[in-house]
Amino acid sequence: MARGKGLCTILTVLCCTGGAMASPGGDKAAGHDAGSGSAPRSNAKSDAAVSALPPSPTRMLTRAPMHQGGLESIVVTAQKRSENLQKTPISMSVMTAKQLANRHVVSLVDLGDGSIPSLRIAQFAGRNSALVVNIRGVGVLGDSNQPARDQGVGVYIDGVYVARPQALGTALFDVQSIEVLKGPQGTLFGRNTEGGALNIVTRRPTGRFGMRLLGGFGNFASNKGELHLDLPAFHDVAIKIDAVTAHRDPLVRNLLDDTGGFNQYDKHGVHVEALWTPVRNFTADYAYDNSYDSTTTLWMQLLEGGRNPRAEVATLQRSRARSANIGVPERPSIGRTSGHRMTLAYRAIPKYLTLKSITAYRELSQSQYDNGMASGSMSNISGDFTGWKFARNSLAGFWQDQVSQEVQAIGHTRRLKYVGGFMYYRENASDNAQAFYTNRFLDPQGSRYTLIGGPAYDDWSLQPIDRASRVATTSWGVYGHAVYTPPVLHDAVHLTAGLRWSRDAKRGVLSVVNNKPPVNTNGDSGPIGFDAAWSRVDPMLNISGDLSRNIMLYGKWSTGYKAGGANSRAQDYEAFGPESVSMFEVGTKTEFLDHRARFNLAGYWGSYKDIQVDFSKPYQIGNQITTRTTTSTINAPGKGDLSGVEADMQIMPLRDVTIGFSYAYNHVRIPPTANPYPNSAGIVSALLVPIYQSYTPAHSGSFQIDYTRPFEGFTLLAHLDGNIDSGYYASATDPVYLGVGNPRNVYQPRGDSGLIVNGRIAMAGLRLGRTGAKATLSLWSRNLFAEQHVYFKYFGVSNGLQGYFNEARQFGGQVELKF
Repeated sequence: MARGKGLCTILTVLCCTGGAMASPGGDKAAGHDAGSGSAPRSNAKSDAAVSALPPSPTRMLTRAPMHQGGLESIVVTAQKRSENLQKTPISMSVMTAKQLANRHVVSLVDLGDGSIPSLRIAQFAGRNSALVVNIRGVGVLGDSNQPARDQGVGVYIDGVYVARPQALGTALFDVQSIEVLKGPQGTLFGRNTEGGALNIVTRRPTGRFGMRLLGGFGNFASNKGELHLDLPAFHDVAIKIDAVTAHRDPLVRNLLDDTGGFNQYDKHGVHVEALWTPVRNFTADYAYDNSYDSTTTLWMQLLEGGRNPRAEVATLQRSRARSANIGVPERPSIGRTSGHRMTLAYRAIPKYLTLKSITAYRELSQSQYDNGMASGSMSNISGDFTGWKFARNSLAGFWQDQVSQEVQAIGHTRRLKYVGGFMYYRENASDNAQAFYTNRFLDPQGSRYTLIGGPAYDDWSLQPIDRASRVATTSWGVYGHAVYTPPVLHDAVHLTAGLRWSRDAKRGVLSVVNNKPPVNTNGDSGPIGFDAAWSRVDPMLNISGDLSRNIMLYGKWSTGYKAGGANSRAQDYEAFGPESVSMFEVGTKTEFLDHRARFNLAGYWGSYKDIQVDFSKPYQIGNQITTRTTTSTINAPGKGDLSGVEADMQIMPLRDVTIGFSYAYNHVRIPPTANPYPNSAGIVSALLVPIYQSYTPAHSGSFQIDYTRPFEGFTLLAHLDGNIDSGYYASATDPVYLGVGNPRNVYQPRGDSGLIVNGRIAMAGLRLGRTGAKATLSLWSRNLFAEQHVYFKYFGVSNGLQGYFNEARQFGGQVELKF
């Protein structure tokens, strides 16, 4: 991708289409961004066919009714059909295209500031290329960056499951909305949705000519561009082309010349979609996407020294660093993803039954470099640093391909709405990893250092493999979901029931562990196989009642699970089983003040079972226990607890002003668990060790204020949002734990709380002469007030306290054009 700092990039007007809080006059009143689905199609035959089929998420969202002078209605697809958010009896949040633009969101990484309480997105081990996604404290506890391990939050893009966290850091295409479904979604979405699901919906082809462009620049030599082109329908085929590009220089400078800095990115991608409507009651929607993602790791700062003496160059960095204190070789992690999707929809019985098929193939390759934790290895027990190696570099490769097929039957009668379906999923994944030091000290004080030379340091691929594995996964699912409205109480009661049967099978091979061919505890050497399968049934029950036209109460019980697997850091590659969540939820959704205010409240509680917990295990052959260690995963005995409260409120106190507040309290209790493996002395301890749920702040909240004021010839738009949380743990266990109240315990620190404020101001709807084109000029900022805090903390007794700071303030300007 072109990195040119003078590159004039093109980007779309993402703030165009509807939002949870619209101007009183809607998009037209705003003077810009009416959205591609708002205008009539140029092909009459295509028009008739589309109207005969269930409305697409795009069209429904842009055409959602808005109460005159009030808040705009939001339509979601959480239950496999288009429904009003306020009439959907589950807890969920929606981030619209307008809100994404207001926050200058390039990729899902940017939602890590907590814009949606209860959703937590973070980088895995400082890598921007692999993301951790948790909802309500459920999702990832250990290392999911492995072929045979999964996350507990399902991510779907236009109905296609995206299995791997390594594929989530790419730039977003023309996103219409991001739906965050909170709590288990095991019935409709299946495996790996015990915490919830992210349902990402993109805009569809319109069948009429239209083009949207955006180009912008910012500090840290950033640029961002998008092109979205809708072509006129030809022979019943409507085509849309999306192209995106984004670049940012390092946020932390590397002292080593001719190498990458820390926390920089280059992203680009293309998406092509064709919608064919040959007859009134049938559509075929084909899409292809290809993305490139180049990022470097975050810089982990040394905040406090540990037990061991530190080298002189290992200076403490207690405030956000603009430059690393040493120079290390740093290379970008390169991710390449691509995919095909074919969605067929057939109205089998007009107005009553639609058959739908979603067929997809996706593949990815991802290199993962990490030399950003160098300061943590610049200490030793002797204090003599002559020849001491430091800056441990981690290099991991990951390759995956997946095939999925889902068939749905979506229909309704006067009192019954139903969805039935079948899902097949097949995945092949493999990985390897290398770890080696790149720097060496030259004197006893550790004041001078040099790079380590040799062929293996000129070509890192020659470094020995630390671990390697591969796995094939096959998953089946059959589900049904129905909503019945009995003829009582003026049709105010709605009963929902769902059930899904799933079967998961995984078969893999561990070929390298700890830099050597594996030798199991029996002394057998050679690749170690893994073969396991599990079946499961996930039910769901829901009862909701309309107390009035604008007040709904509901109660829900649902279950979900995360598939079992094997740990590629383990000696025996032994299998562990699925973990599961069973949750009760009660809530209310209300609108009042003549639809100028909206308040949604949900409370939940439930159980967390068979939790997948990692423990260190010595390398053992027969009765001989060595000092080498591996990591194994078990299903912890006992039952954990989940509980919390979520609240969302939007209000329009003035015609031109909308205000929103969101809050979440998420409590996770994991039962203390004993390490079942022997220590280096061969002793198995019965000591129960506390387990923390990582990446889960107990309290989180967000607010936003939007001002929309039409003037002669343009509309003034202003946005401000703030996001705060109480901090979370980055590790699931304490560095040293010897028992309750033991004075020698060393506890894991929790990350700092902090308030991140983002802002945007724009002049929209500026007409460009008689061309019919409109322009929007905007200024934006992320972390407007330059807040700094350590959100991720890790403490090692020997090396000390280290952590990642939140990103520095970023700002820039954009020009948006719409034709």
